[in-house]
Amino acid sequence: MGLKIKKQVKKKEPFDYQLLVRRILLVMYDVFAIFLASSLTILLRFNLNWAAVELQYIQVMWQYLPINILCTLLIFVLFRLYSSIWQYAGTLEAGNVVMASGLSVVVQFFGYHILARMTGINMFRSYYVIYTGVFMLLILASRFAYRFLRMIKNKQIRNKNASRIMIIGAGESCNMLVKEITNSSYINGQVKCLIDDDPAKIGKYVQGIKVVGNRDTILHNARKYEIDEIIIALPSASKKNIKEITNICKESDCELKILPGMYQLVNGEVGISNLRHVEVEDLLGREPISVNVDSIAEYVRGKVVLVTGGGGSIGSELCRQIARHIPKQLIILDIYENSAYDIKQELERKYPRLNLEVLIGSVRNTSRVNAIFEKYRPDIVYHAAAHKHVPLMEDSPNEAIKNNVFGTLKTVQAADKFGTKRFVLISTDKAVNPTNIMGASKRMCEMIVQMYNNRSNTEYVAVRFGNVLGSNGSVIPLFKSQIARGGPVTVTHPDIIRYFMTIPEAVSLVIEAGLYAKGGEIFVLDMGEPMKILDLAENLIRLSGYTPYEDIQIEFTGLRPGEKLYEELLMDEEGMKDTENKMIHIGKPIEIDEDKFISQLDSLKKVTEKEPENIRKIIKEIVPTYNPQEQE
Repeated sequence: MGLKIKKQVKKKEPFDYQLLVRRILLVMYDVFAIFLASSLTILLRFNLNWAAVELQYIQVMWQYLPINILCTLLIFVLFRLYSSIWQYAGTLEAGNVVMASGLSVVVQFFGYHILARMTGINMFRSYYVIYTGVFMLLILASRFAYRFLRMIKNKQIRNKNASRIMIIGAGESCNMLVKEITNSSYINGQVKCLIDDDPAKIGKYVQGIKVVGNRDTILHNARKYEIDEIIIALPSASKKNIKEITNICKESDCELKILPGMYQLVNGEVGISNLRHVEVEDLLGREPISVNVDSIAEYVRGKVVLVTGGGGSIGSELCRQIARHIPKQLIILDIYENSAYDIKQELERKYPRLNLEVLIGSVRNTSRVNAIFEKYRPDIVYHAAAHKHVPLMEDSPNEAIKNNVFGTLKTVQAADKFGTKRFVLISTDKAVNPTNIMGASKRMCEMIVQMYNNRSNTEYVAVRFGNVLGSNGSVIPLFKSQIARGGPVTVTHPDIIRYFMTIPEAVSLVIEAGLYAKGGEIFVLDMGEPMKILDLAENLIRLSGYTPYEDIQIEFTGLRPGEKLYEELLMDEEGMKDTENKMIHIGKPIEIDEDKFISQLDSLKKVTEKEPENIRKIIKEIVPTYNPQEQE
């Protein structure tokens, strides 16, 4: 039985009759414009007095008119004056009109001279100058009339329910935004005023919009012009500058939006679609952490890298950044299959050539950990697997110790046994003078790393940083979900403060710490000034378009178990030493009695296996700086 193959016929595009009609009308207009420009030029030469016009010039004009029309239309076709979308016409289209019209005049000049040799009648010399001006005006008017009428129509529509916009920054990005807002029929907004700190710009106009003052006048002008929305168009401004401006703007109760970085300007991507709402990251008031990308690339390239806890917030970002630097193999180990699957899918899509292994297993399982190290022999290990939620660990302290302390110990021992070159522990500022089980467990992890660095050829280091914005279980997603539900936003204490950094920054620090590691160090990030959680909540409410305590209430719930008002990044006795990166410092290793520490760990392991009600006293003996009573 034969197969019948159905021949695919390419579907024809439907014929655009409306476009054809528009082009015919445009050609008819141009024919009329040529005749009108020729007639007006002769009339203007004789001071608009038809009785004074010499008949010979009328005769020459009529004789050359068909040739003039034909040549001009051909030139217009060559310059695509019948193919442009004139509702979006700009300087390029205007330039094409000028060049096409000018060329038609040049052709006309030679045409009249050739005709003069045959008839003996010359066109007057000023004809070409006058004709050029009149003809260009008529053609430009026809091409830009539609855009002008459309702009007037859009303005009338916007005047009814348009949001009133203030733009901060009167530079090139502002110019492009004003143009797009003015010309778009999809944006229901009117730019009422501009703000710029440059004294030379104040009082000047951009696209007809006045620069009314500097940042000190933002609140005054927001009230004066009844502004609904403020757009910050400062793509090259520093984070500190953006913070200062947003701190002023948020007092206006206007909706805030911001234009992204300078590369959008370079790529010509600036537009309404690039605007985003101001995020809390914009209020941190410091520049992003910069790292030595080239050195990191060389450090990771060609290495077998293992990331434990690779499906978590920090672990998954570690995997993303490592994958970009072409490791020999990337191994992800996580106990949670869903998060591991998500990062696996993402990396396979972005880096199809990446040698990737995603494994499910717990760092608490000695046999599983040893089997992984024996099979893959990782050169570098980033140990991010840990229980990190402070209140939950206060309720389940034995699990925190089993997972954080002994999971780290087993991973550290496997790295030593199977010849790992470098081991990087992800630690926390809560390990400094801890008041909770989670912080105390991470301090013990740091002690394990420092102890094994003295006993092994593997270089062990720890990286300590504060809270990361947007991580699983962090305060930002919680606040956003509470605001989305209409409140209230819950803050534990009006005076509680925290250091913050973004997930990519934290991970960049971790990777660069591995680069600087000599063994035994605790790397600490200089994260600038800490931020009050209450300020964070109020700012996030304002940036969501609401008024704190009016639209969205803030409730104080009291400090949670194990929580303290402030976090420290460095213990007093550790001291500080700089690295090549001015934002990264090294804490001096603390001397510990290693034999005693090993004995204490053995005792702690036996105790936790019995699931006691309270192991805090034992932990206090191991970590003298642990003070669980401080929370009270």
